[in-house]
Amino acid sequence: MTQYMLAVHDDGSDPYAPDELQTVYDTVDKFNQQLQADGYWVFGGGLKPIEAATTVDATGDDVITTDGPFAESKEYLGGFWIIEAPDLDAALKIATEASKACRGAVEVRPFDAE
Repeated sequence: MTQYMLAVHDDGSDPYAPDELQTVYDTVDKFNQQLQADGYWVFGGGLKPIEAATTVDATGDDVITTDGPFAESKEYLGGFWIIEAPDLDAALKIATEASKACRGAVEVRPFDAE
C-alpha cells in the first residue's frame, strides 16, 4: 500500500453561510469515519487560517521566524488527509469523495518512498 496526501486547497474566501459550515463539518466527519472503517485512514485534519502560520528559516547562521506563510499565494492548504491506498486509481477515487465531502478541490500526491 502506498501513502498519499490528499490536500484540500482553500482560496481564502468564506464560501459557506454559517448554517452550511456545520453541514460541511458533518459530511467530512462521516467521510473520515468511512475512511477509517475501510482501512485507508492514516491521519488527517483541518488547519487554522493562513494568518495563524509562522515560517521558520534556519538555513543561515541565524534562525529567522516570520509571521505568515512561506510564500504569498491566493490559495493555501486548508486541511489534509494521509491515506494508504493500493494504487493511484484508488487514491483518486477516495479524493473524489473527499472533494465532495469538503466541497473543495483536493490534490493527490504520493509520498516519496525511495
